[in-house]
Amino acid sequence: MPILAGQIITAGQLNRLQPVPYEVTGISNLNPVPVAEADVPGALLSITTLAANAFFTATGTFAFDTLSATSTFAEGRLRVDGANASGAARWSGPAATDFGPAAQQWSGTLAAAGIHTFQLRAAANSGADIQLLGAYTKLQVVIYEVP
Repeated sequence: MPILAGQIITAGQLNRLQPVPYEVTGISNLNPVPVAEADVPGALLSITTLAANAFFTATGTFAFDTLSATSTFAEGRLRVDGANASGAARWSGPAATDFGPAAQQWSGTLAAAGIHTFQLRAAANSGADIQLLGAYTKLQVVIYEVP
């Protein structure tokens, strides 16, 4: 909704003009990363928007570590309000000493005003070969609301 010339602007409209950043770091490891997708412990944000059609950008940085010498991969995903966002961060480590980050960015529109949940999740193609290091895994979300 545009602000028109001569329009009286409310404090609420001005508050929604600025982008609002949020950030959370995982609190414990996911060890091992299971084959079935699971929540990253502590990597959850509950964000309240004031207006419908708020736009968000999100960045998930996942820290994966191999537990054995087999070739395997893991993926990190974002769930918004109970549904997976499209796209995943993928990481592969063929040796037991491999460690590294994988990152992905997402964006979208939150159709309704209210509380919205953003949760990082992870899965692996083998349920015993990779762990996710919670202290090095981070979710950052920026909300842009319309006046």
